[in-house]
Amino acid sequence: MPAADASREAIEAVFRRESPRLLGRLLRLTRDLGLAEDLAQDAVVAALETWPESGVPDNPGAWLVTAASRRGLDHLRRGRMLERSHHDLAALAPGEAHAIPLEDQASGPLGDDVLRLVFVACHPVLSTDAQVALCLRLVCGLDTEAIARAFLVPVPTIAQRLVRARRTLEEAHVELEVPRGDALAARAAAVLRVVYLVFNEGYAPTDGDSLVRTDLCDQALHLGRLLVGLMPEEPEPHGLLALMELQASRTAARIDARGRPVLLLDQARTLWDQAAITRGLHSLIRAHLLGGRGPYVLSAEIAACHARARRAEETDWPRIVARYDELLALTPSPIVALNRALAVAMAEGPAAGLARLDALTNERALARYHRLSAARADLLEKLGRRAEARDAYVRAAELATHPRERSVLMEAAVRCSG
Repeated sequence: MPAADASREAIEAVFRRESPRLLGRLLRLTRDLGLAEDLAQDAVVAALETWPESGVPDNPGAWLVTAASRRGLDHLRRGRMLERSHHDLAALAPGEAHAIPLEDQASGPLGDDVLRLVFVACHPVLSTDAQVALCLRLVCGLDTEAIARAFLVPVPTIAQRLVRARRTLEEAHVELEVPRGDALAARAAAVLRVVYLVFNEGYAPTDGDSLVRTDLCDQALHLGRLLVGLMPEEPEPHGLLALMELQASRTAARIDARGRPVLLLDQARTLWDQAAITRGLHSLIRAHLLGGRGPYVLSAEIAACHARARRAEETDWPRIVARYDELLALTPSPIVALNRALAVAMAEGPAAGLARLDALTNERALARYHRLSAARADLLEKLGRRAEARDAYVRAAELATHPRERSVLMEAAVRCSG
């Protein structure tokens, strides 16, 4: 790989990791989302110009803050920012910014700038879809195409949604705020949903070469702990944290020595992180003590069934099916129905699972979802219907966006071809 390309990849990787905190900090200082995004992008341009020669700095986050601050001061001098922002950004003058760590944040329960960023993007003036799309853009750093794949909708739809979301926030004069009381309760569900989407994007990225983005998983876990501290008597934040801890515990076992994905039932459970499992189970107990039976608590119970099984064959599949029944009653979803069908296949046999999967093939939201085809292929193969399984594997490979997943699916198709 040419040196210039390697430098660019390194810069992009650093920016993906640092951008949520950088954006959150800039938003707190400028009170202007569009300007914060512009300043962050300007900092990346500066990095692209400087780092290929000087190398990636020891503290790239602080470097980006400094670069963004310089450009912010340039905007100030041209009179393009409010006087209040002038005062705030002046505190980050180029001569001083390097001494202010990126972790230096405002005090209080919402002192974390990334969590503040999430709450702003989840403002009630936005539709649910707009909230999620904007958070995937701001907090996960996903581009428009990746967000469209996550939503299973066309790219132009997401592009328009993001533009409208920014315009709506601007027209509503939304400021960075710390929600309290009823305002907090009204926005909690959206924030929980978005934090879990951040975790999922780390756990199973829709884009890029990596099969896991631990930076996003860690970011989501950090946000989850902050939410528990913010709402200690609410069960769902505890349920969400339990779910993320239990799923993250499997990280080391999810990729083989060749860098390929390993299915849950094939994972070496000795590689599972027992400390994370313990934390997750403790959070789940706390959610139960608070009377929780919401979707995150139920999902955490499903993850706990896997965590408690020392071997795959000891998994309590009937219990998992029962939890999926409760989950479907609360939050009807094609994805939940798909996961329930797979649990039925384990509890009652592949024919029973396949019948439920086939009932989902007309679901519009799953029309281009590669995991539906992959699941059908697996069950068809187990039933000895190898030609049909091969076709389903090929279809799944065509729909998969991750190159390593495509490779594994095509190998399975070849296997079924004999």
